[in-house]
Amino acid sequence: MAAKMKPAQIEEMFRRFAAANPEPKGELHSVNDFTFLVAVVLSAQATDAGVNKATKPLFATVDTPEKMVALGEEGLREAIKTIGLYKAKAKNVIALSQALIERHHSTVPSTREALEALPGVGRKTANVVLNIVFGEPTIAVDTHLFRLGNRMGLAPGKTPLEVESKLLKLVPPAYLRHAHHWLILHGRYICKARKPECWRCIVAECCNFKPKTPEP
Repeated sequence: MAAKMKPAQIEEMFRRFAAANPEPKGELHSVNDFTFLVAVVLSAQATDAGVNKATKPLFATVDTPEKMVALGEEGLREAIKTIGLYKAKAKNVIALSQALIERHHSTVPSTREALEALPGVGRKTANVVLNIVFGEPTIAVDTHLFRLGNRMGLAPGKTPLEVESKLLKLVPPAYLRHAHHWLILHGRYICKARKPECWRCIVAECCNFKPKTPEP
């Protein structure tokens, strides 16, 4: 395991991320807050690209909880059958849509407690929605963040919650809102699972992973 990064290294790393990409954007397709919530639920154990392929045609016509309930579980299954775990996800999205209509006037709630009470919404999904939709400085620890937290020495932990708790304390406040985005994109395109591409990494000097991967 890499040595723990020092505060100065962490500060410099996020300074570089911010300079290179001041307004990082997520890669999930959505047309409003409701469809974003649905997209995040569908993205569990699936790639954003795979989810987008199914949801672009779906969200072109189904963009409210009422329309989703009208489509029904069977119709939704057909629309998202290319996504992993589509049967369970279809069931959750229909139940989630009904809950939004009954409990929240068809709007996406802005509190963690209300979000986590929705079918198919766990802590990670709630964190993503709170961050992207409501601009809250939350950190959603997916496989990329979990890997980076441990590999770089940034926030070592045995569970996603442990990594999340450490990141919330260690990331400088000025960078907290976009931190999970920068880290997800970094893990997806540079610090890859099989082999980190250190030779083209803008934060290689800040990170404690060793030995650095040489240019092929």
